[in-house]
Amino acid sequence: MNEGILKISTEAHAYTPGLKVKRSLRDRRVRRLPVLGDVHAKIGEVVDFLTPIVDTKIPGVPYVVNAANELGVFPKSLGEYMMKDVGESVSEGEQIAGFTAFFGLMKKHVLSPIDGYIETVSKVSGQIILREDPVPLMVNAYISGKVVEVMEREGAVVETNAALVQGIFGIGGETHGRIKILMDDPKTRLTVDLITPECKGKVLVGGSLVTKDFIEKAANIGAVGIVTGGIRDIDLEEILGYEIGVAITGHEDIGLKLIITEGFGMMAMNPRTLEIFKEFEGQMAAMNGSTQIRAGVIRPEVIIPHQLPAKKEVENELAGGMKPGTQIRIIREPHFGALGTVINLHVDLKKVATESYVRVVEVKLESGKRVMVPRANVEIIET
Repeated sequence: MNEGILKISTEAHAYTPGLKVKRSLRDRRVRRLPVLGDVHAKIGEVVDFLTPIVDTKIPGVPYVVNAANELGVFPKSLGEYMMKDVGESVSEGEQIAGFTAFFGLMKKHVLSPIDGYIETVSKVSGQIILREDPVPLMVNAYISGKVVEVMEREGAVVETNAALVQGIFGIGGETHGRIKILMDDPKTRLTVDLITPECKGKVLVGGSLVTKDFIEKAANIGAVGIVTGGIRDIDLEEILGYEIGVAITGHEDIGLKLIITEGFGMMAMNPRTLEIFKEFEGQMAAMNGSTQIRAGVIRPEVIIPHQLPAKKEVENELAGGMKPGTQIRIIREPHFGALGTVINLHVDLKKVATESYVRVVEVKLESGKRVMVPRANVEIIET
């Protein structure tokens, strides 16, 4: 038998999703509308965070009025009683159909429930369909960089060299502002006395825990975002006014955007993450708190465009997945949030506390302690 045909591997290999914490990489962002529109960007154009890329008008909400029933007439004769034509603008409360009979003693009329326009008048159903005015929708560049691709009537792709920091969880959509470091110690909680007028328009970074009071004061002073290690679920619920789900975030309105880099509770920010932010303090950054936990994972992120060269060799090295030496974070108890380095990927199944047999990874924590963890309970930190 040819020995090259059958080979039994004694090494383990694992592909594990992970957070990116990159000092320098080439980043591409697709800026696309959900419906067709007008693209303003051109290939090769240098754009800033708020440069318009593509815009359109989203059709307004339709409203159906059973006009023939309200007037007491046959549907086929509804057109005789219309006071507005199809396509004509109307105001809320304005009369759009009706009649007066018996010398004014009998009056019937149909009023518009909205500001908008008449879309259709059906002589079959006797219904008038009105629609609210179109809603303008514009997609900006989000990051500063260069347009490298244009999709006709859809959008464009913007490329830049940047630092990229992804978080565990976030709320709020896109924004941008200058990076401001609040403290050097990643293990210290954020306190309201750190918020000053200089925080206005800034992305505030640092600490191990953010509270409801801190978020409210930061929003009131005009900060655009907060990036910190952890938050208590009770503070998050009080800020939002409801218990947040696990599917998608990004549409919350709390006055600013929030990204949690480590997890829930008091969690010291990864020192490597803080070092990247410190290096680029004062520079403009794009921030997006949108998070999707399930299929099609979306990570909250901060992107800091700069001119330092990208380290492509690091990207290629980590593309192969988890292996000895890979930096990881544990994402389940009892070591939730702990950082460490992969020592060994065991091939054989191991019995864990749940009595299940799973593939495990041996990890050396930053404290020096070695632990065995199910592979599903860790994620790669790409640095």
